[in-house]
Amino acid sequence: MKNEMSFYQFLMTLRDPDDYNEVVQFANNAFYDQSFPKQLSDYEGLSQYLEMNGNYLPSMTIFDDAWQKYLEKIQ
Repeated sequence: MKNEMSFYQFLMTLRDPDDYNEVVQFANNAFYDQSFPKQLSDYEGLSQYLEMNGNYLPSMTIFDDAWQKYLEKIQ
């Protein structure tokens, strides 16, 4: 059965206010982003959103790292 977890749902599993890992900080900050596309699970759409609205994301390589972890989780 295909996993239906969205990228946002996966990202929320990484939240930890006491961890300063870049991916964890991305998850913490995405939680406060009211317009984050919570149901979206395609790389291009999320990447475009973050490039335009992810001022809390210092580098897109952090998103790439999180995306790779997401792919590993859902496969």
